[in-house]
Amino acid sequence: VAYNPWGSPGGEAEPWRYGGDPSSGQPRAFSQSSPWAWVDVSQLQAAVLLHPVAVQCQEAQVVVTVHRDLFGTGRLVKAAELTLGSAACLPAVWSAAETVVTFMAGLHECGSTLRVTPDALVYSTSLNYEPVPAGNPVIIRTSPAVVPIECHYPRRDNVSSNAVKPTWVPFRSTLFSEEKLPFSLRLMNDDWSAERVSTIFQLGEVLHFQAGVNTENHVPLRLFVDNCVATLTPDRSSSPQYAFIDFSGCLVDGQLDDATSTFISPRPRQDVLQFAVDAFKFVGDSSNVIYITCHLKASLADQAPDPLNKACSFNKASNLWAPVEGTRDICSCCEMKSCGLARHSRRLHAPSQWQGGRARRELPSQLDPLVEEADVVVGPLLIHSWQDHPVRKMSSRG
Repeated sequence: VAYNPWGSPGGEAEPWRYGGDPSSGQPRAFSQSSPWAWVDVSQLQAAVLLHPVAVQCQEAQVVVTVHRDLFGTGRLVKAAELTLGSAACLPAVWSAAETVVTFMAGLHECGSTLRVTPDALVYSTSLNYEPVPAGNPVIIRTSPAVVPIECHYPRRDNVSSNAVKPTWVPFRSTLFSEEKLPFSLRLMNDDWSAERVSTIFQLGEVLHFQAGVNTENHVPLRLFVDNCVATLTPDRSSSPQYAFIDFSGCLVDGQLDDATSTFISPRPRQDVLQFAVDAFKFVGDSSNVIYITCHLKASLADQAPDPLNKACSFNKASNLWAPVEGTRDICSCCEMKSCGLARHSRRLHAPSQWQGGRARRELPSQLDPLVEEADVVVGPLLIHSWQDHPVRKMSSRG
């Protein structure tokens, strides 16, 4: 994503959004549903055909490339006078001999801010130029400048396969296994009647997830959630992480004293599985953001549930594990935290392909040819604590 290199050199520079690769020098058809950058160069008043700043909104970071001829006058600014964001992050790549400076920062780094609109998640930062007086301190030969930068990630629409691809799709992620079975994971409202509009939660609220697989033109299938991991980034192998479903379908979060997490029984349909999880956030994290990656799989509906294909919740009243369907003994491995040849190693790897802005991982089952499976991602979810919102306190003086 970069500035328009074909804009008129005269007059004030306008904010520009662009769906091409700045290294190619050629524009690419812009799609409203593509991730894109908004950059305002009006303070630079550059007189060059090619604007001096290029921005790429990548899956979990923003890359800003700056030509040191910032104002198009032939005078190169010093790399040390350029910073990114309110935290004044320094360039990641630069040298005195180079004419280009590169910044690389995570979407939540360098003091960037996030705002949620009906259509997009918008990460805002800025390129800052702060010249150091040289020679006579009474005069200056250049002025400070701020270049506002925004990365827009669509919340609902598909992303063109020709565009830059984020590693997450807000609200839901739909994936296809090798046989093109579409798996989905959605956040639902409290009564499960519709998909939830907001991804902002308070601690104390409950997250309602609905996993599904489209069985149209396919033999009847039963869906299972093999495991779910929460992380601070879209990379499920990142640290810290918290597995709240594990061991091929054990909702282990429900064992905690402060949790009521459970699978919903009975299912609405065999190809749908619902589960509720108490909202949580990572200790010491100030971003309030989490991503959820779940490994979904579907087996033939007439195949009896077993220790590798099950949905088990912990019942605190009886102190026992209970399945959504099947005999109770299939859940006994949840207590032992070992459920046979489970596919735990897969949760350590991010999806291998991204197609149309949606994570795609082809996972033909090595253990059971009758089982289809895929990873899905939901996020970012914003989890606030009550301390994040000041509350007016009544005076205690009588």
